[in-house]
Amino acid sequence: MTRAIQPQINAFLQGFHMFIPPSLVQLFDEYELELLLSGMPEIDVNDWIKNTEYTSGYERDDPVVQWFWDIVEELTQEERVLLLQFVTGSSRVPHGGFAHIMGGSGLQNFTIAAVPYTPNLLPTSSTCINMLKLPEYPKKEILKDRLLVALHCGSYGYTMA
Repeated sequence: MTRAIQPQINAFLQGFHMFIPPSLVQLFDEYELELLLSGMPEIDVNDWIKNTEYTSGYERDDPVVQWFWDIVEELTQEERVLLLQFVTGSSRVPHGGFAHIMGGSGLQNFTIAAVPYTPNLLPTSSTCINMLKLPEYPKKEILKDRLLVALHCGSYGYTMA
């Protein structure tokens, strides 16, 4: 397929490399390159909250959910981007906001699912369905600590244990 548009790809790369030499492009991973080209997105937390669904026992007014959103509001924009990417696989909110987030089979709201708590359990995600699997942490401080560990240490794609 790419052979059919190879001249267009070459023209794009020639123009792109006028601004960013190939030797510099190699220094960045795909996420850093996206930020370099697109800038840091502004994430509207109120829109995010409004367009989130809850499942597996969570509801909007559950303490863990309230703590989660309090923490999201405290996060830097960079950390919000990491969270969005951790759950959806994308670092950007689509045009039109969170109501237009796509999953593996079309429109798919951001979803928070309850997971039974066990010590040291980190939040996980299913990016195909935009689902954050959030353990039922007993304290806000534990939730924040585990969430930040997951975002900063677990946002590098799939790994095998």
